Amino acid sequence: MADLNLQGAQVLLPDGLRQGDLSLAGGLIADAPTGRAVPLNGYLVLPGIVDVHGDGFERHLAPRRGAMKQMSEGLVAVEAELAANGITTAVLAQFVSWEGGLRGLEFGSQVFDAIRDTAPTLVTDLRAQLRFETHLLDLYENLPQRAADWAVDYVVFNDHLPHKRLAEGRKPPRMVGQALKAGRNPEDHFALMQQLHAGRDAVPEALDALCRKLEERRVRMGSHDDSSADQRARWHRRGVHVAEFPETQEAAEAAQSAGDAVVLGAPNVVRGGSHNGNVSAVDLIAMGLCDALASDYHYPSPRRAALMLSQSGVLDLTQSWRLVSEGPAAVLGLQDRGTLAPGKRADLVILDAMSHRVAATLVAGRFSYLAGDIAERFFPA
Repeated sequence: MADLNLQGAQVLLPDGLRQGDLSLAGGLIADAPTGRAVPLNGYLVLPGIVDVHGDGFERHLAPRRGAMKQMSEGLVAVEAELAANGITTAVLAQFVSWEGGLRGLEFGSQVFDAIRDTAPTLVTDLRAQLRFETHLLDLYENLPQRAADWAVDYVVFNDHLPHKRLAEGRKPPRMVGQALKAGRNPEDHFALMQQLHAGRDAVPEALDALCRKLEERRVRMGSHDDSSADQRARWHRRGVHVAEFPETQEAAEAAQSAGDAVVLGAPNVVRGGSHNGNVSAVDLIAMGLCDALASDYHYPSPRRAALMLSQSGVLDLTQSWRLVSEGPAAVLGLQDRGTLAPGKRADLVILDAMSHRVAATLVAGRFSYLAGDIAERFFPA
């Protein structure tokens, strides 16, 4: 990695946007000019985006059933998309769920093994998150060791069983299609859902024990789609200190009051609301109830959401960009990135000042993406 002195850009420093220089040395932000000068007038230099939760990688690993035989190649394609969207650290959220197929244990194990083995060969910092369905009681005993073997240090708990309909003996909508997609007989799929629903009373105590074991192993834990203060409080007591995509203001307020982190979906901001009728992310952000924005299912959204929040006056650029850089870095316990302060990793994204398109992305001072006219600035003829 070369030492560089980026000159003339608008640079988002911890205290705000400033016209000036930014120096990189040895993969870190330097506190004094060093290295080759690179003129970047007409560009914005911002901290690299830290994506705390995203599953947009799925289409690269399994574009069609059975089409992807080499998951490492799929992860290379994932990195290209991440880098083109200014993401320098990405948490890839993979299910282990009763839903089966691409969310089943077998496929999930392949994904986690591939991330563990391939990530060290890439420029972008790729990390794995296990999204675990809480009613899979038969997997509890071995889950902590499986997570260790997969090099997973972040587990988020989900419950996607349609309990109300199952209690009424009714099949959920779209169940047949979901079953066939997972390669299951629809009746067998429904029977499995009923079986898991029937065991619901054993879940809370089992979760208590599982969370204790994961906490002992220093695994970060999160809950998904909290709908009430009581639900969030139960997770907090278990040591689950990240609230992903709370569905209500009440749940978000409970998380913040307890000192837990609130992660919201950047697509919710870009869309102007939740796609399934939950509380608006913009409203929660305006109330100060957000620590980080995540890509969720769409990698362009963190950049777009931060810029939209700034342009609409909900936050200034320093505050809005913090939600996609410093904020998520703190959620992940990564103190070495998230701001362009001296001594931090040289993780940064360079945007065209007019179009706000990504022109270049650097991770620890190494290019993960470089396109268009800016390439001539770095490598003049």
